Amino acid sequence: MTRKQKRLAVIAGGMSFIMAAVILILFAFGQSVSYFYMPSDLAKTPVGPGTRIRLGGLVEAGSVERGGGSTVRFAVTDGSARVPVTYTGILPDLFREGQGVVTEGVFDAGGSLFAADTVLAKHDEKYMPKEVADRMKKDGVWKGEGQ
Repeated sequence: MTRKQKRLAVIAGGMSFIMAAVILILFAFGQSVSYFYMPSDLAKTPVGPGTRIRLGGLVEAGSVERGGGSTVRFAVTDGSARVPVTYTGILPDLFREGQGVVTEGVFDAGGSLFAADTVLAKHDEKYMPKEVADRMKKDGVWKGEGQ
């Protein structure tokens, strides 16, 4: 091999390594993305069972049911649609009916019950998660202060 051929081989090997690293990074990002939905979005375009999403809206008044142990069932609404949610674990202290919430999880095999593994509640009386507030303001459902 001449010197020029060795240099080209090293450059080609380096470019191959960089391309492989970029492909692996893109694949990893694609696996960890959770899309944000409101209940009315899910009524229009259902999400398949097992697809990880974020569901945001308000905790529907009168929907919170505490089961045995640490299992809680409630509904998330945006004023036009509702999605039943089940969560096993300790809820945030500020979780209550009529307040903003963002849940993260998957739909069950039937596609009707959302099994949340993370529940995020607002942190003071004027804050609502930005994604939820923007969508609810756009839909004309929420007219609160704050973000």
